[in-house]
Amino acid sequence: MEGKHETFTYTYSAAQQEEVKRIREKYAPLSPEEDKMEQLHRLDKSVTKPGTIAALAVGIISTLIMGFGMCCTMVWSSALFIPGIVIGIVGIIGICAAYPLYIRITKKQRDKVAPEIMRLTDELMK
Repeated sequence: MEGKHETFTYTYSAAQQEEVKRIREKYAPLSPEEDKMEQLHRLDKSVTKPGTIAALAVGIISTLIMGFGMCCTMVWSSALFIPGIVIGIVGIIGICAAYPLYIRITKKQRDKVAPEIMRLTDELMK
């Protein structure tokens, strides 16, 4: 028994090898070309993030306000019917304002980031 040395070898599947490769690429030093492409992706993502967060917050809060207004009109006493309608309309206005808010914030972010993106794309296209 002492003379036998058993070795165990394991090969990863293709999917696991791709995952290992992606993880390895995160830690490998980047070439200048890849670094600029990474910056471009990061800037592109950063443009929509603030608008998305603001629009989601306004939309969710407005939906809750509208739901509260609906509760006032349908569940609770009839004394809250008119205030419930007003509260529901305020919620609907907020819901309708969420998308234009997203567009406005995203446009401002694009205007702010556009020179940097144009510079990076010009460098990458050379």
